[in-house]
Amino acid sequence: MSFKDWIFSSYPNPSISGQWGLLHILTLVFCVAVIVSVTLIFRNKSEKAKRIVLWVLVALILVFELTRRIVNLIKNTSWDVNSVLHILLPRPWCAISCWMLMISAIVNKKFFYNFTSPTSLICAIIFFAYPSVGFNNKYILFENLYSIATHSLILITSILLITLKFTKFEYKNIWKEAICFAVLLVYVFLEIYVLKIEGDPMYFMPNNDVMDILSISYGAYLPLYILFMLVYLNAFYLIDDRKSVKSVFVRKKKVEILTQNEEEVKNENEKKDVVKENETEQNNLKQ
Repeated sequence: MSFKDWIFSSYPNPSISGQWGLLHILTLVFCVAVIVSVTLIFRNKSEKAKRIVLWVLVALILVFELTRRIVNLIKNTSWDVNSVLHILLPRPWCAISCWMLMISAIVNKKFFYNFTSPTSLICAIIFFAYPSVGFNNKYILFENLYSIATHSLILITSILLITLKFTKFEYKNIWKEAICFAVLLVYVFLEIYVLKIEGDPMYFMPNNDVMDILSISYGAYLPLYILFMLVYLNAFYLIDDRKSVKSVFVRKKKVEILTQNEEEVKNENEKKDVVKENETEQNNLKQ
């Protein structure tokens, strides 16, 4: 195998059952080890030190993203607009996440970290739970390395954004993340229906891989998908914004107690009025 065969992934590479094989498990263990060690080392460091960690991670992502595009442009044979966009634009969810993570380091705003971290994490979880590329070939050619490395970096970076306190999930600011998510959906629909460069970037279209794994109809899958995403995204706010959530329940409880007290006072006053009416009637009868 020459370097050209490796970098262009042109060497014959038969499929194997690599899911939860040695390389898969070792990669996942490595990711967990990096997350834990970096968190322990940098969690009490300065903001500058944490930003350096983030920039190192997104720089590694950028290297893989640019290298893959350069390689694909070199071996490309069709130069129509659609083919070029197919190479240059981030298409599947994982590729979109790579660029969102890089953009988040540039923007450096809490709301964008809040948006990027959970949405990137979910596609990394899907990959490591059921990898369809990367581990499932006999040789680790560049395309395999790209897939394994970028998903590993997405997993590491998205979790470190949380553990190193780049994120702060608060319900009062959730509208900002909701706008970002809406923009993401607009881009995804543009990919599918306008640019036609990707069939199903976020696994919500019919006949996707997740739907096939679950072996359910699309009519059942789509509501489950929406419900899962709502529960999944809300979980970050429920955990991180516990005080606000708790205060809502406390206020609700106080309102219930006040309402109950008012009802009791009202009932007591009504009883007193009845007693007074009875006494008045008795006095009138005596007279």
